[in-house]
Amino acid sequence: MEYNDQMKNRVKRMDGQLRGILKMMEENKDCKDIITQLSAVRTAVDRTIGVVVSSNLVECVQKADNEEEKTNELIKEAVNLLVKSR
Repeated sequence: MEYNDQMKNRVKRMDGQLRGILKMMEENKDCKDIITQLSAVRTAVDRTIGVVVSSNLVECVQKADNEEEKTNELIKEAVNLLVKSR
């Protein structure tokens, strides 16, 4: 699967958020602010998983070449990826 710039940018944004959280911890910022930022990162991770899984599902279905059995197998695999992410 090819990961597009949108997906990569989401991960880069999360990386920046995590670095910011670490800095906040080192500066002994209020725990409410840290929890708010951690929750934002968790939401960003969940959304990124959704984008990756849905893109994977589309790609797999397109590659299935109209073979019903193979298509069903690929859809199950994508759904399992989504379930594992929860």
